[in-house]
Amino acid sequence: MRLTPGLAALLLFVGAPALGYYLVKGRDTQPTSATSQRAPGGFPGGGSGGGGKRGFQTEGPAPVALGRVTKQSVPVYREGIGNVQSLAAVTVRAQIDGRLLSVHFMEGQDVKKGDVLARIDPATYKALYDQAVAKKAQDAANLANGRIDLERYRRLAQTSAGPKQQADQQAAQVAQLEAQLKSDQAAIDNAKAVLDYTTIVSPLDGRVGLRQVDAGNIVRASDAGGIVSITQVMPIGVLFTLPQRDLGTTVAALSRGPVAIDIPASDGASLLARGTLQSIDNQIDVTTGTVKLKATFPNTDRKLWPGQFVSVRVVVETLTDAKVVPASAIRRGISGNFVYIVGDDRKAVVKPVTVTLQNENIAVIADGVDFDQQVVTEGFARLTDGKVVVVAGAGNGEGKDGNSAPRGDIKQGDAKPGDGKRGKGGDGTWGGKGKRDAANPEQSGAQSGGPTGGEKRERRKRDADQGAPDGSGPGAAGQGAAGQGAAGQAPAGQGATNKGLQ
Repeated sequence: MRLTPGLAALLLFVGAPALGYYLVKGRDTQPTSATSQRAPGGFPGGGSGGGGKRGFQTEGPAPVALGRVTKQSVPVYREGIGNVQSLAAVTVRAQIDGRLLSVHFMEGQDVKKGDVLARIDPATYKALYDQAVAKKAQDAANLANGRIDLERYRRLAQTSAGPKQQADQQAAQVAQLEAQLKSDQAAIDNAKAVLDYTTIVSPLDGRVGLRQVDAGNIVRASDAGGIVSITQVMPIGVLFTLPQRDLGTTVAALSRGPVAIDIPASDGASLLARGTLQSIDNQIDVTTGTVKLKATFPNTDRKLWPGQFVSVRVVVETLTDAKVVPASAIRRGISGNFVYIVGDDRKAVVKPVTVTLQNENIAVIADGVDFDQQVVTEGFARLTDGKVVVVAGAGNGEGKDGNSAPRGDIKQGDAKPGDGKRGKGGDGTWGGKGKRDAANPEQSGAQSGGPTGGEKRERRKRDADQGAPDGSGPGAAGQGAAGQGAAGQAPAGQGATNKGLQ
C-alpha cells in the first residue's frame, strides 16, 4: 500500500495529540529519585526523610505484644499412652441349670457385694435338700438303736451269758452307722450349697453392665455369655507404657516416694484425673522397646472408664520457683536461643537464654532473664536489636506507660506545609494530602490544607528536578506504625512525627 500525502497528513493529525498526551502523562507519573530508593529493610520510601508510607512504617516503632517473666512451680513429665482397666471384673454365670425366675438389678446399676442379682427356680434343689435331711434322720435312728444293742451284747459277754463275737459285730455295726451319719451330713451340706446357687448374688462392689438373659429363660452353668458382667470402677487402674529411655528417671522418682500420675483431658488444658504409680513391670518388651507401668486412680467422679484410651503424664520432678515465659517468646538463632527484653526505654534488646523445659504453652529459662522483666511474644517481623517498640492494641498508639515511644522523641508542630512529614504542622496545615469530603472533595481538601491535583503535579516535578535531598516528598494519609493520626485534625497524642526515628 502506497502512502499518499493525504494519508500521511491524516495520521499526523490523529497521532500527534496522542503522542503529546503520552509524554506529558509519563512525566507526571515518573517516580522521583527520593521515593524510588529502597530502605535497608527492602521497603520503598527509605532514606532519612521517610518520603513514602511504607518507608515510614519500616522506620517507625515496631508494634509488638509483651509478656512477663513469672515465678512458677513447673512439673517435669514423662509422657506415655495406655488404657483404663478395671481392678476387678467378673462375668456372673449360673452355677446350676434351671429356669430363671427373676432378675433383681437394673442395667448400669451400682451394686454391693452380696446384693441379689437373680433367682433360679429352687423347687428341684429344695427337694434334694429335704431328701438329704431325711436320710440323715433315718441313719441317726439306726445308730441310736445300734448303740443300745451294743451295750446289751457287751453286758452279756461279760457275764458269759452271750457270745463275745456278737458284741464285737455289734460294735462294728455302730461304727458303720456313725460314718453313714457323717456322710448324710455332707450330703445335706452339698444339697444346701446347690440350693443356695439358685439365688445369684454380686461377688464384689461395682457397676453392672447390660443384661444378657431375661427372666423365664433356661440358664445353664455352661453358658459362655453369663447373665451380666460387673466391673469395679472405684478405684480403677491404668496400664500404660513408657519408652525404655525414661525407665531410669521413673525408677529414681519412685524410689524417692509416691509418683503422681496425671491424665490430661482431650483439650490438653484441663486435668482429667490424678493418681499414683502402683508398679513397674519386671522386664522391657524387646519388640517395642517399652516398659509397662500400672497406676491407680480414685475415680470418684467416674471420668475414667474401663477400656478407655488415655494419654498419661508421669510427674518425675517439679521445678520450684522457675522462671517461666510464654513459649512464643523463645527465638532460635545460629548462636542458640534468645529473647527480646523490653525495658523502660521501650527498646527491644536481644538476650541469650538457656531453656530448661519447653512445651506448646510455656518455656522455663535457667538464666538470661530476671523475674518481672517484659519479653516480646508477638511482632518479630520488624524487630531488631535496639528497636523501639510500641504495644499493639494499647489504644491511641500508646504503650503501657502512655507513650508510643520514649518521651521526647515524638513532637507536634514540627511539620510544615508540603515538607513531606506526617503530622500537623505548626501553622495548622498537614504535610500529607487532606481528608476530603466525598460530596465536595475540592472544598474539603482546601479546608484541610491538602494540595489540589495541580499542586501535587507541580510538587512531583519539583522533587524530580531537585532529587529531594532533604527526603521531602508528598506525605501520606493514614495511621502510622506508632499510632499517628490520619490526615485531618487529630486528637492530642496522634498525628505526631517520630523525629528520633527519621
